[in-house]
Amino acid sequence: MTHLYLIRHAESILAHDRHIRDIMADDRLTAEGVKQAERLRDRLATTGEIKADALLASSYPRARQTAEIIAPALGLPVILEDDLQEWRPGDNGGMYWDEYIEKYGRDDPFREPFRTTAPGGEYWSQFMLRVISILHRIAHEYEDKSIVLVCHGGIVDGSLISFFGLSALYRPHLSLDTDNTAITHWKHFQENGAPRWQLMKYNDALHLQYDIRGQGE
Repeated sequence: MTHLYLIRHAESILAHDRHIRDIMADDRLTAEGVKQAERLRDRLATTGEIKADALLASSYPRARQTAEIIAPALGLPVILEDDLQEWRPGDNGGMYWDEYIEKYGRDDPFREPFRTTAPGGEYWSQFMLRVISILHRIAHEYEDKSIVLVCHGGIVDGSLISFFGLSALYRPHLSLDTDNTAITHWKHFQENGAPRWQLMKYNDALHLQYDIRGQGE
């Protein structure tokens, strides 16, 4: 039996300031985001609830930084995995993203599922294919182990959409809003010779509401 713990990164500057040139290079955590990741680290260190065999993280700065903060609680090094990156926007030609979107418009995956934000970016079904492919690959490579994946809201959304059998061709009219540093836990196993995914928990961010002694903020 394999366990995947998907953890969304902590709050980043992208949540407050879209006027950044390079999402991959510049989108680091805010001061509040660092606190969120530290709260998760303290929770994991105190409860020991996740006995992880490996810690993987998206190579985007906001996920990598989150993983580096929680790594001591798990006693594991951070392994970077490019395929855990958020939906890739493409190359905006060196413009700031808010300027690019103002000039060319924002993609709408509900009405235009095959349009990309910028050249070289992913459209919706490409992103969903990457999500389901990397999660199945990790489950296969780490069979019968427990793996922590520090990733993005889009990866968590994609796991729910894919494992519940929703269409990956068009973005479903389903509202998902995973909290920063929340834990989503999937169990992967064989049943009658067929692979199965079972959702154990979704969007568990109690560490943001209660300290490690169980006292509310």
